[in-house]
Amino acid sequence: MAATGARWHNWGRTETVRPVRVERPASVGAVQRAVRAAAGSGLTIKAVGAGHSFTGIAVAPGVQLELSGLRGVLDHNAAKHQVTLAAGTNLYQLPALLGPLGLALPNMGDVDRQTIAGALSTGTHGTGLKLGGLATQIIGLTLVTGNGELMRIGTDCSGDTVNAELLPAARLGLGALGIIVDVTLQLVPTFVLQAVERPEPLQQVLDGFLERTASADHFEFYWFPHTDTALTKTNTRLPGDAALSPIPPFKRWVDDELVGNTLYRALCNVGVAVPSIIPHLSRLADKVTGNRDFTDLSPSVFTTSRTVRFREMEYALPLAEVPDALVEVRTLIARKDWKISFPLEVRAAAADDNWLSTAYGRDSGYIAVHRFFREDPEEYFRAVEKIMMGHGGRPHWGKMHYRDAESLRTVYPRFDDFLAVRDRLDPERIFANPYLRQVLGA
Repeated sequence: MAATGARWHNWGRTETVRPVRVERPASVGAVQRAVRAAAGSGLTIKAVGAGHSFTGIAVAPGVQLELSGLRGVLDHNAAKHQVTLAAGTNLYQLPALLGPLGLALPNMGDVDRQTIAGALSTGTHGTGLKLGGLATQIIGLTLVTGNGELMRIGTDCSGDTVNAELLPAARLGLGALGIIVDVTLQLVPTFVLQAVERPEPLQQVLDGFLERTASADHFEFYWFPHTDTALTKTNTRLPGDAALSPIPPFKRWVDDELVGNTLYRALCNVGVAVPSIIPHLSRLADKVTGNRDFTDLSPSVFTTSRTVRFREMEYALPLAEVPDALVEVRTLIARKDWKISFPLEVRAAAADDNWLSTAYGRDSGYIAVHRFFREDPEEYFRAVEKIMMGHGGRPHWGKMHYRDAESLRTVYPRFDDFLAVRDRLDPERIFANPYLRQVLGA
């Protein structure tokens, strides 16, 4: 069937497709009808989210399902701090939706453009060794299966529980099990974060990494290649009524928009034209970023405005492996004399029991590498991936990698259990696409 939809591309410009058609359902029933119609036409169907995955996980060559018509709070249990959200709700909408209820996500990543279903389905996470990724916050969800039927999995706000045995698969399902139409989350009362951002010697940070991730509520750092400095971020959780001392609006604009985006974009473009200047620019970036101390509501601290387009690969490692792995990457960059303009980001998360979670069964550290979108990342990413695989690494499902099902099966003990659930809920592979065939097999 000829493609008639508009050409779609993801935010990182790593994936593009022209769907056969695009549908924008405004109700759960319309999602069911779309799934049945796609199956009847012999087409696959995928929910696209906000397009913030760097992999092809949301690529929809058949029917592209755009869920912006399914947004908002559907149910709320005040006593248990539980909320059911429609799947197309964007993370950036949550402060306005949850704030009046006195609730917040326990943890967040640093980007909030994604839809809630997309972020959960790809394994989005923040940092903090006492907390898991976003998917660990799910107590229940509803999805449309391959035959167009609705299936409730887990618990809703009323306390009813069904199909609980499927929750470890469905919480982080890669879009392979069905179209999620709502999710029920276990939230926490609104809270405040004190943020301390400081430049510190890289070796000192690596030497203390395990201790700091264990003692801090949230700890992460960035390292610009060609420098000896880490930019550390330590966030401490405070009660919701704690006094606020936020970054003044003009300073935030200068720090995040003028320096962090506009100036940095210009420097990256200069680096593309004259790669030899990148080490000097990295040392400059090192000097003009970081060194802040402020206190604000959690979403304002967790998330950052990012408009400089890039490509990213991120690997989860057993926590203790992180310092050695980062040293190996640093040595690799020096040996190859690569000029890398984007920093590496290092975070941590608690072990969980979701079958395809990058933190399944182990406390995990994360190393993310990036390249400006006008630079070819493949040689760099493949070489870093080899290092990460040597440390038992698992790739983030929404970020670039080169693994296949045979390789991934070796690092996920419940891989075949997940495939069995997929066989049950989507035997005809109506939700498949090239990426899922790569990472899960046919």
